[in-house]
Parts: sequence; C-alpha cells; structure tokens
Amino acid sequence: MKIYTKTGDKGKTSLFGGTRVKKSNIRIDAYGTVDELNSYLGLLRDQIKDASLLRDIIIIQNKLFTLGAMLATPQDKEKLKNGKDRLKIDKIQEDEINFLESKMDEMNSSLQPMTHFILPGGHTTVSFCHIARCICRRAERITVELADQEPINLHVLIYLNRLSDYLFVLARKLSLDNKVEEIPWKG
Repeated sequence: MKIYTKTGDKGKTSLFGGTRVKKSNIRIDAYGTVDELNSYLGLLRDQIKDASLLRDIIIIQNKLFTLGAMLATPQDKEKLKNGKDRLKIDKIQEDEINFLESKMDEMNSSLQPMTHFILPGGHTTVSFCHIARCICRRAERITVELADQEPINLHVLIYLNRLSDYLFVLARKLSLDNKVEEIPWKG
C-alpha cells in the first residue's frame, strides 16, 4: 500500500464517512492537534523510566487515537446505512475519564499540596510534560470551537479537559521523581 494518494494535493481531505473538507477545516485542526499531542506524549514516554507511568502513557496514547477517530467522524456519519457503527472501536466513555482521575489521585497522594502556581521546567522530562499539557489545552479549545459549530460526543471534551489536568499532575510527579524543586510563580 502506498502512503501517498495525491487526493490531498489541492488542499482537501476526507473525513471518516467520505465527506471531503478543506485541510484548514476546524475538525481537521481538532484531530490534527490531538495527533500532535499524541506525538509529544511519545517523546515524553521516551524520557520516562517508571514502568507504571509508561503503561499509563501508552494507554492514553491509544485512547487519543480513539478520540481522534471520533473527531474525524461527523455525528451524521457515525452509523452505516444498516444502522451499525462506522467506528468499530470502543469510544471514549466515563471509564476512560475515571482512569485519568484515579491516576491523578494516585500521583497526588505522594505530592505536597498545591499552594501556588508553578513555573514550568526544571528538568527536560518535566518540560516535555508541560508542553504536552499546553498542546492538550489547545486541542480542547479547538474542540470546544468545533462543538459550537456541530455536535460532538461530550466525552471527548471531558477527556481532553481531564487529560490536561493529568499532565499537570504528572509534571509535578516527574519533578518529585527527578528531585527538581518546583519554582513558585511570583506575581
């Protein structure tokens, strides 16, 4: 199978379900930003040694592929003519959101309580995590804009919101694991 199709040479691409849209379409921007986030999580994963955190990030990366597929499929194209789901995957649901929350609770149990805003940085791994968090927030903002224009699954928005929180807590845990001092913001 060739990777190039030449069907996008004039600035259009196909959504799942066949609809052709400009590559600048907000839906493309939303799932493209999720793809960017997933790639950055791969870079973050390459820095981490903790087996448990590695497993969690791989789970999250897989869920981001699912989330991207959900964003790439307009709701009016989710069902085939026979009524079956076009996406033959388990969609993002409450369980995936609960997974992020339980992992945050786990990490928070070893962290000092938050008393101030923290400047990003201090260690390369921590910085990568903060960049991933910022990309996640951008994906969330774009997805909110998409949701203002057409219906999307609410779990997608909730997952992105919770994932950015998870990445913030993970950055704090990585600071602790790497013995990096958290520098408070002095506003």
